[in-house]
Order: sequence, then C-alpha cells, then structure tokens
Amino acid sequence: MSGPGSHDFRTVGSETVYSGAILSLRLDDVEMPGGRTARREVVEHHGAVAVVARDEQGRVALIRQYRHPVGRRLLEIPAGLLDGGPSEEPLDAAKRELAEEVDLAAAQWRVLVDLDVSPGFTDEALRVYLAEDLTALPEAEREHEEADLALEWYPLSEAVGLALSGEIVNATAVAGILALAAADATAADLRGVDEVWRDRPTAFETRRSS
Repeated sequence: MSGPGSHDFRTVGSETVYSGAILSLRLDDVEMPGGRTARREVVEHHGAVAVVARDEQGRVALIRQYRHPVGRRLLEIPAGLLDGGPSEEPLDAAKRELAEEVDLAAAQWRVLVDLDVSPGFTDEALRVYLAEDLTALPEAEREHEEADLALEWYPLSEAVGLALSGEIVNATAVAGILALAAADATAADLRGVDEVWRDRPTAFETRRSS
C-alpha cells in the first residue's frame, strides 16, 4: 500500500449536468484511497485576469462596482473574464480590462500573483498583474453594472488598511493589494508576463468552442 501523499486520484466517470453562459457543472466519480469512489461536483469556469495599476505617486486604482449576488457596491481592482476563447492571451485580456474599466494603458507589466479561487469545487483561476507607467486613454463606453463604475485612487498603504479593516472584501483585490505590499517590502523579483500559468482553466472554453 502506498503512503500518504502518493495516491492517484483517477477520474473513472464524468457527466456534465449543466452548461450555461459563464459556467458548467460537472459530476466526476473519483477513485479514493482504499479503493472506493466518491462523487465530486466541479464548476467549470472561465479563467480571469485582474490588474493592480499603480501610478507615479504610488497610488493604486480601485473601482467601486455593484455586485448583485451580495447586493452592494464593492471596492475592487479592474478585472475580467478570459472569454475570448482558449487562444486568448491573458496579458491581452488584462490590457483590455484596464482600458475598458478605468481608461488606462500601461507600458510596464509583471505578474503579481496567481490564484486558484476556490479549488474545493471549481477550476476557476485568476492571474493578477501589476501595471505601471500608466497613461490615460479616451473614455470607453460602458454598459450594465460597468456604466456605474466609480474610479478611486488610494495610496498602497491606505489600500492595505482598507483590506485589513474589512472595507475591501473582494478576494482578488485583497490578494493583489497585499501581494504588492509584500513584494515592495521584500524587494521581490516579480515574474515576467510570459511565465507559465499552470492552473489556467481550459475545460469550459474548450467545451464552448467545440
């Protein structure tokens, strides 16, 4: 018998029970240690990107956006889905979201942190970029919730305080802000934009395009 940490969790059966516009629900039968199988519900989702945009004054761009599932506006960083197909480059999507949501472009991009959003039930993953050397773009047309976006600039230290006080609760924003603060404090060497994104989701986009 193999020891802990060596079992091969093999999927022996799989069924898609729902497929919608932004997610699918899959039921997998997975071999467990000891020979039994267990059913696992898996939400397939688009990958996503987000951007911590920092200006020359050291401020980060935050947006206040209404989120219907929680019924209120949240402070967030610009972000969006990788919904352009399996071949869409994450950096291209990040540039698009920065332009569409806050009318900004950036000359310098680095990978700040990668996130598996909730790996207990979904393959959704997200790459957060640091964007610097910013320039303003013409105002983009926005619709739905994005037509109500409000852009707010905060010094990084103040944004950290808002995260720790519970004012910023969006998980992506908290992760991005704290990651940047940690990177600054430790003089970390951030990854380049061509670094492999190991857990980028592909199942949902592949299903949609097939």
